Amino acid sequence: MTTHIPSTNVALITGASSGIGKELARIHATRGGDLVLVARNKAKLDELKDELEAKYSIAAAVIAKDLSEVESAKEVFETTESQGIKVSILINNAGFGGHGKFHERDLTADQAMMQVNMATLTNLTHYYLQGMIKRNQGKILNVSSTASFMPGPLQAVYYATKAYVTSFSQAIADEVADKNIIVTALCPGAVDTGFVSAGDLDGIDLWKNAASAESVAKYGYEAMEKGELIAINQRSLKFMLNWVIPLLPRKAVLKFSRQAMEKN
Repeated sequence: MTTHIPSTNVALITGASSGIGKELARIHATRGGDLVLVARNKAKLDELKDELEAKYSIAAAVIAKDLSEVESAKEVFETTESQGIKVSILINNAGFGGHGKFHERDLTADQAMMQVNMATLTNLTHYYLQGMIKRNQGKILNVSSTASFMPGPLQAVYYATKAYVTSFSQAIADEVADKNIIVTALCPGAVDTGFVSAGDLDGIDLWKNAASAESVAKYGYEAMEKGELIAINQRSLKFMLNWVIPLLPRKAVLKFSRQAMEKN
């Protein structure tokens, strides 16, 4: 990464090469903000960088990094530090899922999922939060899921990782509230992205009426700007998760959750 970004309105976005992350990058660019784009696929990141710089006259830096690697967060942080980039908005969007019974799934795949969805997200938050606290300003948007509000048979590890993200985000939000720092957990339902094919989720009815990545990104970015704690993009899901699911017997919740993940 060689791009020089002196701006004070810099958003670092993980998983920026596609889906929600790509749309979040576009939204930030439309508002004149500079970007640090992080994902594994350098070619896609370079393509997005060229698009946004040409269209919006902003500066974008690219960091090609596999966030399932244990030291990846530290390496991303050290790269931006060496370039003098002050990240004012951290968007932890990278994440993936996987379908099947836990005992039948590849443990290595689930370990990589936990690393990306939880550990790397936590590490990046820790590193970039230090500068935000010193500057007494910053925003963090952690992309979680409505899956975080219940256990998920057939996606046991994925649901658990997102429960961590939602809980962690709220706790940190409270801790830094007096530092002029906002932390928001974006908890969308089904979204039309590459998540389905990557997570072996084809054939599940839940994704037939999935929201667009663009609409979810817009909702999440605006929620962060407003300082919201939890952002659920669908009213019906918000009502169910806040007022119905908590009142149901646990076994009923498990049955409902499993049925939602069963393939046709």
